[in-house]
Amino acid sequence: MHEPRDPGPNTEQQPDPVVDGEVGYRGVTACHAVGISYRQLDYWARTGLVVPSVRDASGSGTSRLYSFRDLVVLKVVKRLLDAGVSLQNIRKAIDALRSRGVEDLAGITLISDGTTVYECRSPEEVVDLLQGGQGVFGIAIGGAFKEIQGSLSHLPAEPVGGQPEPAAPPVEAESESVGDELAARRARRRAG
Repeated sequence: MHEPRDPGPNTEQQPDPVVDGEVGYRGVTACHAVGISYRQLDYWARTGLVVPSVRDASGSGTSRLYSFRDLVVLKVVKRLLDAGVSLQNIRKAIDALRSRGVEDLAGITLISDGTTVYECRSPEEVVDLLQGGQGVFGIAIGGAFKEIQGSLSHLPAEPVGGQPEPAAPPVEAESESVGDELAARRARRRAG
């Protein structure tokens, strides 16, 4: 969850351009931050699962631009898929999350039994679901929020207005190793 900064005496708190939607992230950057392939990202955008809210592609030569909130939702989709939730049920959960602001998202925990996805806003709601005795797993969206913030600290962004922001250039070796690492994990999971 976005932690308020302590501005100290006689200074104003500065807004966070990442969280406040003043910057956007191209598809390749979104993939690296979330840990998905570009093919997945493209499919999810084309099918309307997670459409970039800053700028969608509008023909050849244009690129999608994702907001911080979009990246958090992408991370949640990835975690639900990794846990075995069907794409149909993920779509229902994401539709419910679309109307939320970034700060609202950070306070939600998604609980699933592998079939249905439940939204919990308090520890009492989580306990109520657990009392059913069925095995469930949870995704604290606040945790995904923090992970994305950390990932973006070394990835390029661009102002919502247009030209790329002067950020650290993407490290090609790192980006290739992320894909290789994910492929290796998947292969190990299938083998063992």
